[in-house]
Amino acid sequence: MADFLRRRREALRPEDVGLPAGTRRRAPGLRREEVSALAVMSTDYYTRLEQQRGPQPSEQMLGALARALRLTGEERAYLFRIAGRSAPEQVAAATRVAPQLLRVLDRLDDTPALILSGLNETLVQNAMAVALFGDRSGLTGLARSEIYRWFTDASERLRYPEGDRDRQSRAQVANLRAAYGSMGPRSRAGELVGALLKASAEFAGLWERHEVAQRYADHKTLIHPELGAIEVDCQALFTEDQSQALLVLTAPPGSEGFEKLQVLATLRPAGAGSRR
Repeated sequence: MADFLRRRREALRPEDVGLPAGTRRRAPGLRREEVSALAVMSTDYYTRLEQQRGPQPSEQMLGALARALRLTGEERAYLFRIAGRSAPEQVAAATRVAPQLLRVLDRLDDTPALILSGLNETLVQNAMAVALFGDRSGLTGLARSEIYRWFTDASERLRYPEGDRDRQSRAQVANLRAAYGSMGPRSRAGELVGALLKASAEFAGLWERHEVAQRYADHKTLIHPELGAIEVDCQALFTEDQSQALLVLTAPPGSEGFEKLQVLATLRPAGAGSRR
């Protein structure tokens, strides 16, 4: 927890919390006294937390710290968990596809789209997504999670250029951190973490970095076995509890990526419907 608080404090700028930049700073991020003032607690108390000398914070204190450090919902839940508290409004792993996301997916038949769980499990994919990623409906167990496959199946990485794989590894782990913080150590997220810590040294190293994030938008290059490199923009639409996301991949009209997506539409499996 001490390490997490320090890293989040160093990631903030004064202007992020409505403070003037002021004079030149010797260290990155906010000062401890600035965080303590924002959280309405003593500087000594906050300093002891960062130095692993403080008592276990109350839920009220944790909420104040989350607000002061401008934590996201995933980061807030994670802070509660590592402090030994139950995270408010815990999010369980999705077992039923959100109907509001399905209604949107059913209207997307000209671009790849899929609905993912918080563990990056493909719950539903349209025919274009099948043509781009392959049919994921037959995957079972931990292998349903793209995060698990990324660190245990080398073929999973062939879809990305070699120069982008390190970034994808960090993003996968940060996404799992968010799910772990929301769902807790005894959840399916905890099971996935335990399995990956044993299976992958790379994962174990990245897990220690305490990076927490969910990607709402991204620009990436995907490697298709027949069409080669396809540049796409990825946009995610989350449910209110952020347990599921609709991921839509598009390319600007007139671009090479747009033209390749049009060709991809002709490669859809014969008889494929709008989704599966």
